[in-house]
Amino acid sequence: TGAISSLQRQLEIQESELRRFRYENEMLQKQLREQEDQLQAMSDKFCSLTEEQRKEEVMAMIEEENHSLRQVVTEQESQLAKQNEQISELEGTVRRLRIEVVTSRHHAQEHKQAQEETKSQLEALQHKEVQTKVALERIRSKFERLQSKIIQVAFSVEGQDPPHTELTDEQVLDTMQ
Repeated sequence: TGAISSLQRQLEIQESELRRFRYENEMLQKQLREQEDQLQAMSDKFCSLTEEQRKEEVMAMIEEENHSLRQVVTEQESQLAKQNEQISELEGTVRRLRIEVVTSRHHAQEHKQAQEETKSQLEALQHKEVQTKVALERIRSKFERLQSKIIQVAFSVEGQDPPHTELTDEQVLDTMQ
């Protein structure tokens, strides 16, 4: 149960990190779209300038903006690739932890079932022990009655004195012979 709880906590932590990375990924994509929108707005602005000015300023601004955007895109793509890699790793870890949780639950269930079987066997053995004790007591009682009858028969013969002390089985046998 402790291992299952631990695995479930790890699973929850990993899923939380996965959600965080997905959220950051969406934010980066949103920033990229916003910067693309800004670039489009600047392009629209430059269209209204005179042809010559526009050509010179647009070329300089576009080059500068393109360079800046390329750097941003490169950085964001790198971050996105890292996050996608982390997401894949986290998903793998989540799958592994889920398998471990299922396996742990299965082992716990098998252990519980084995305990129940052992308990059932113990109860059956205890029942047999009680039956055996009862049967043994019955046999002992019959044996004592038989022994008593044998002693009575052995000493009921004329000329035989009744015993004054407890006799052993050999003494009773000798007397009977």
